[in-house]
Amino acid sequence: MGPGLYSDIGKKARDLLYKDYQTDQKFTLTTCTLNGVAITASGTRKNELIIGELQSQIKNKNVTFDVKATSDSTLLTTVTVDELATPGLRSILSFVIPNQQSGKVELQYLHDYASVTAGIGLTTQPVVNLSGVVGTNAFSVGADIAFDTAGGNFIKYNGGLNVINANLIASLTLNDKGNNLTASCYHLVSPLSSTAVGAELSRSFSSNENTLTIGTQHALDPLTMVKARFNNYGRGSALIQHEWKPKSFFTISGEVDTIAIEKNAKVGLSLVLRP
Repeated sequence: MGPGLYSDIGKKARDLLYKDYQTDQKFTLTTCTLNGVAITASGTRKNELIIGELQSQIKNKNVTFDVKATSDSTLLTTVTVDELATPGLRSILSFVIPNQQSGKVELQYLHDYASVTAGIGLTTQPVVNLSGVVGTNAFSVGADIAFDTAGGNFIKYNGGLNVINANLIASLTLNDKGNNLTASCYHLVSPLSSTAVGAELSRSFSSNENTLTIGTQHALDPLTMVKARFNNYGRGSALIQHEWKPKSFFTISGEVDTIAIEKNAKVGLSLVLRP
C-alpha cells in the first residue's frame, strides 16, 4: 500500500506499451526438483545467433539463492535476504564471474509512506547508487542518483512522480541528467476484460526530438490477451498471448514499419513452460 520503489514510477504504462513485445524466438522451460530447487533453461534466437541461459533458484525461509549461467561463459550469482533484521528491509548481493569488478551490495527498505534503495559496488573506488520515494499509494515523488567515487562526479540523477486516481495512473520523469523528459499515463477501462489504454510522450532536449507511443490491451477471454501499440515514427506492433496452462504462455508478436512495410516486418515467438 506504500509508494513502492523508484522503478515503480510509470511502470504500469511501460508494461502496457513494451512488456512481452519481441521480434526474436524464445523458449523457456522451468521445472522444480523434489527438494524445492527451481531450474530454468531458456534459449533465444536473434538473427543467426542463439543465446542460452541456465538458471537455478533455491529458497530457504527468507533467503533466496540464484545462479545463472549464460552461453557467453558468464556466471551471475545473486543472494537475496528478505525481512533482514526488521520488516520491510531486503538485502541483495550480486556478482558476475569472471568479472571481478561486478560485485554489488544493495539494501531496499519499504515503508507505508517511503522507500529507500542504496547500492554500492564492491571495488576500491565504487559507484554508489541511492534512490528514494516518499508519498502514498495515491501520490508519490522520488529521486534516483549515482555517484562515481573514482571520478568524483554524479553519473546519474533522475527524478519522477506518480499520481494514481481510481483507474488512472499518470507519471512524469526527468532522466539522463535532465536531458529526457517523459510523461506517461495508464487508464484501466474495464477490469472485467482487462481492457486498458496507455500513452507515453518523451522529449529529448539534446536532439530536440519527441517520441509519442500509444497502446492498448484487451482480454478476449480469461486466458487470451491481445495488445497493440503505435508511435509517431510509423512503427506499429501487436501481440496475442495465450495461457494454455497455469503459468505457461505462448506469445506471437509482430512489428512493422508502415513507412517501409515490405522491408522491416518482423515476427517474434515466445513459449514459456512452468510447472
